[in-house]
Amino acid sequence: MVTSIQINESAKKQLDELKVAKETYEQVIINLISISEKYSKEQEELLAEGYREMAKESLKINKEWEAIDSEMDWEWDENAN
Repeated sequence: MVTSIQINESAKKQLDELKVAKETYEQVIINLISISEKYSKEQEELLAEGYREMAKESLKINKEWEAIDSEMDWEWDENAN
């Protein structure tokens, strides 16, 4: 099934600039969608990697504080102001 869509002249000119050889507008749009999906996946992977690194650093800091905390002899005084 073929569906027609309306686009303004400036969008058509931009699509024309993206065409390689005798590509159709459909091929150009499909390529843009593919590039967009690839970019989104890469961004998601980079975010996940960043969060993993942040978690490692947080764990490292927590372990350092645990070591310091275990060396200190203190108690919480609920009556203190």
